[in-house]
Amino acid sequence: MYRYTDFDTAFVRSRVAEFRGQVERRRSCALTEDEFKPLRLMNGLYLQLHAYMLRVAIPYGTLSSRQMRQLAMIAERWDKGYGHFTTRQNVQFNWPKLQDVPDILDALADVGMHAVQTSGNCIRNVTADHFAGAAADEIEDPRPTAELIRQWSTDHPEFAYLPRKFKVAVTGSPNDRAVTRAHDIGLRMVRDAQGAPGYEVVIGGGLGRTPMIGKVVRDFLPKADLLAYLEAILQVYNLSGRRDNKYKARIKILVHETGLAPLRAKIEAAFEAKRRHLPAVDPALIARLEADFAPPVWAERPVPATPHSAALRAFIDTNTAPHRAPGYAIVTVSLKPLGGTPGAATAAQLRLLADLAERFSHDELRISHEQNVILPHVHRADLPAVHAALLDAGLATANIGLVSDIIACPGMDYCALATARSIPVAQEISRRFADLDAAADIGPLKIKISGCINACGHHHVGHIGILGLDRAGVESYQITLGGDGTETTAIGSRTGPGFAYDDIAPAVERLIVAYLDLRQDRAETFLETYRRVGLAPFKAALYSATAQADAA
Repeated sequence: MYRYTDFDTAFVRSRVAEFRGQVERRRSCALTEDEFKPLRLMNGLYLQLHAYMLRVAIPYGTLSSRQMRQLAMIAERWDKGYGHFTTRQNVQFNWPKLQDVPDILDALADVGMHAVQTSGNCIRNVTADHFAGAAADEIEDPRPTAELIRQWSTDHPEFAYLPRKFKVAVTGSPNDRAVTRAHDIGLRMVRDAQGAPGYEVVIGGGLGRTPMIGKVVRDFLPKADLLAYLEAILQVYNLSGRRDNKYKARIKILVHETGLAPLRAKIEAAFEAKRRHLPAVDPALIARLEADFAPPVWAERPVPATPHSAALRAFIDTNTAPHRAPGYAIVTVSLKPLGGTPGAATAAQLRLLADLAERFSHDELRISHEQNVILPHVHRADLPAVHAALLDAGLATANIGLVSDIIACPGMDYCALATARSIPVAQEISRRFADLDAAADIGPLKIKISGCINACGHHHVGHIGILGLDRAGVESYQITLGGDGTETTAIGSRTGPGFAYDDIAPAVERLIVAYLDLRQDRAETFLETYRRVGLAPFKAALYSATAQADAA
């Protein structure tokens, strides 16, 4: 794992000290809230419905056990005993007191963490494949690239006040687990005809009120040219992106309004100019970063052929993925207990996850954009012990990728921007499919819920997407179908009129019943069935006379 250098430590400590002074000035009323707002946002502090919220960066989703224990301590000492993991691989604390925030930031700095650039019109926390460094299908670990971008983008003077927030995602696998095509810049690691590593560069993706799939602007970019090319993209966007309307200020709008070909020409011209004075990335720096993420020494141990309980078999079948090393597995720990709050974990659970990482996963954890926690390097001989510990902590739900593994933003329970509730909708749907055997029969299904048009729940790329809106003071939930956040990215199609709060879970249930009737066999997934038959039969199931009568 990457460890802070002396420069990193000094930079973060100076930012904390600076913010401590700003907080003191705000509390003494020397700063108004309007004056304080841009200062707190630079340090990841939001003012939500009921309290401040601190968003902490987890760069490319990687944590050590020491860092996870520190998050548990912060949750207990300065919050209400839990943390909430987000779709940006961040963690949020929803109840800190303003006077305590500088102390929280100091505590984060103690373990090499911070909240810098988790807000504002800057380059946000760089995200990556949550199986990075472990996946069997990986071409190359994307985390050295993500760390290089983090170092380059942090406090970059030219890109601190962009037209709008800017998000970058990196994947090292052909199977995209980082939703790269829904980002302002998506980088997919590829190799050229000679086998040299580089990147496919995608620009102009994004969700929100105008969802768009990113477009390939470069088929192959050599690794050494990465920073110069990123500088070129950001420079063109910074100069040409709209600032007259924040809803049209993202780079996706620039791509749409300018056209990919003319914009590519501008970027390539800027790139050539950059390369004349900006040297290629130092190979020694790349080598140092790659050394920071060198794989552990894999243990050569037999896997006992002991019989497993039904619960352990279900957990292994559902919550593990193939590992690059023989005898190992990637374990995804569900933070979606049936009827629970998606993405939330108590301090005790965070400590247990830290303990398990230390004992069984080479001291590494990952946070996924799907609001779960990954133990990336677990030997298969240790799976029974890991499962038993998770079971005792209420973390052994065998539902990864199934109907109850729902992504949901905080919604109107917390967020000042939300127009509808998200968490209770996710909880009700989860309860309706509490039978895990039935959920396994339904098979892979991505349900994603957003409580407003900003789409923090990624509903546009859900197989079933749910968007909560305010209609004349009443919550109304729109449904989209056929979205996909993988390498075959698709924006879901809206089905029709919205549903009332009490009707949305029954509507989802009708869709799933329709899928079970429509699928060719158990091997055909919901998304495959939708792509084969189209929207019409699902829409009929949603809005049939019987369905309307049930709703009434």
